[in-house]
Amino acid sequence: MAKSGKLRIIAGDWRGRKLDVLESPGLRPTPDRVRETLFNWIQFDIEQRYCLDLFAGSGALGFEALSRGAAQCVFVESSPELVKQLETTANRFNSLHHSIHLADALSWLQNCQQTFDIIFLDPPFHQDLIMQCLLTIKKHKLLNDNGMIYIEAEKKFVLTDDWQMMKNKRAGQVQSMLLRQQQ
Repeated sequence: MAKSGKLRIIAGDWRGRKLDVLESPGLRPTPDRVRETLFNWIQFDIEQRYCLDLFAGSGALGFEALSRGAAQCVFVESSPELVKQLETTANRFNSLHHSIHLADALSWLQNCQQTFDIIFLDPPFHQDLIMQCLLTIKKHKLLNDNGMIYIEAEKKFVLTDDWQMMKNKRAGQVQSMLLRQQQ
């Protein structure tokens, strides 16, 4: 699998470090500007939090969270090549607070025994994976009280009443949302 580019860590301990991005079908790494907006939204909520980077891809969201002081990040990715790249990046950054799983995201969620404070949910588009993941997260109680889910979705994605939108931004054909579960 060929490298298609690099992304940089925006802030924190690894500020300015580069992530290699591999070419992979459906992979849409979160651009620097979008990640900067997200982490501005959660800047006071990231330190010492437990994060899940589902559909991890390049790992940009999870590594940014770790760089900014997250207690732990679990990366879940179904592509063996991308998992190998995640492991390479984690080793290069000397990351001590992560785990990486080669797994189908929905299957992994259904068997997960851990809960999270922040879940990054950025699946391939047009496969109805967001709603399936949100239902599974709710059913298995994987989000801690006051936990948040960050979603990147197609522009036409519609949220159900189970979730409260805290922040929302549109850029081109993508919308970014920060959600909390309705209590």
